[in-house]
Amino acid sequence: MREVFNRLVDGNLVYIEVNVGAGEYKSDNPWLFSIFVKYGGIDERQTGYEEFLEIKESLIITLELENKAHYVGTRIVDGWSEFYFYAPSSKELDSTVHKTLSSSDYIYESNVVRDTKWGFYEIELFPTELETHHIQSSKIIFLLEEEGDDLSLQREVEHYAIFDTATQKDRFINTALDAGFRVKDDIATDEYEYGIALVKVHRPQSQEVQKIVEELFVLIKKELGYYEGWSTVLSTEEESI
Repeated sequence: MREVFNRLVDGNLVYIEVNVGAGEYKSDNPWLFSIFVKYGGIDERQTGYEEFLEIKESLIITLELENKAHYVGTRIVDGWSEFYFYAPSSKELDSTVHKTLSSSDYIYESNVVRDTKWGFYEIELFPTELETHHIQSSKIIFLLEEEGDDLSLQREVEHYAIFDTATQKDRFINTALDAGFRVKDDIATDEYEYGIALVKVHRPQSQEVQKIVEELFVLIKKELGYYEGWSTVLSTEEESI
């Protein structure tokens, strides 16, 4: 499954697409193959966007069929689209790319290195715990938009946290109350007995949600807990999303 998110790297916003399930191929594919193409567009309105997507998917399919390489992700940095694969062998990877791209007008280059531990994938591509929550937030916001919701309208938004001990939970609640949240319910999971549902009134818009989630995430981690996401209702209905 491919997920997309943005990451701030050295003050620059980097677009990342990652194949989150690629790790299952780790043991048999020690070679990291990188392809750099001079095209930095992620906007479908940009000239040549559809053609570029076709080239990208063609590369993925061709390298999979001819070289048994596994696509693990893309980064877009400083006008370059970087495609990453892991393969069982370093041989013939460059020639496959050349056959696919030589007839195009794109400037490109490629590189292959041995990365048996998949360090690049895990550090540079795979989302952190907080980035994973931002990905889930984007999906919830997309569902709200699909229902025609007016995201500019404030409403109660529930946020969930779980802890290993009652003491951790109680300390967290005290700091969360000071941050403008209120307690709604105690919750529990199969693994964690000490959970809490908090409520805060805010807009379910991307930047506002991201800011609040990051604020809450810090408070939860201070008590060694786990953030479990958020939910809300449509601005015109009572049905939960």
